[in-house]
Amino acid sequence: MNAGANFLERCYPHPDKITACGLGEGTEFQIAFPAVGYVRIEPNVRLPFGDGSFDIATSNAVLEHVGNAQNQSFFVSELCRVAARVFVSVPNRLFPIEHHTGLPMVHYADGLFQIACRLTGQSQWAREANLILMTRGRLRRIAAPTGRSVQIGYTGLRLGPFSSNLYLAIRP
Repeated sequence: MNAGANFLERCYPHPDKITACGLGEGTEFQIAFPAVGYVRIEPNVRLPFGDGSFDIATSNAVLEHVGNAQNQSFFVSELCRVAARVFVSVPNRLFPIEHHTGLPMVHYADGLFQIACRLTGQSQWAREANLILMTRGRLRRIAAPTGRSVQIGYTGLRLGPFSSNLYLAIRP
């Protein structure tokens, strides 16, 4: 885990009130955060919680990894189904350094990004199944089917439209 990972689990004063989800067994996570509940989930399957089970659902740097636009919309819709409010953060495609590869500027053009990934031994990041770079417009399209009030803004290193991260806040 890096310093930016699991910020909520590290800082929230009531970890016993957090339920974390992941695709794996979560063994390392459970050792690191024993007071936090952990539930293993399956990709592109309804979350194992009833409607409105939570006050808030949050996702940090996950949405860009869940596959195509349909999968992304399903993911966000599921967060909205189980929680009254949703907060999602993702790396911003317009930030000059691509977060996953550390490559500067080449991610502005898909073809150039694919070539750069291949040349640097990072081909996995050029596949849509592993990474879809996010913009404000893409976030708006992903959230549109929820029918809820949506706010999109910048966070992280603040550089206006070139800020490092985007957030999507959804409320009833």
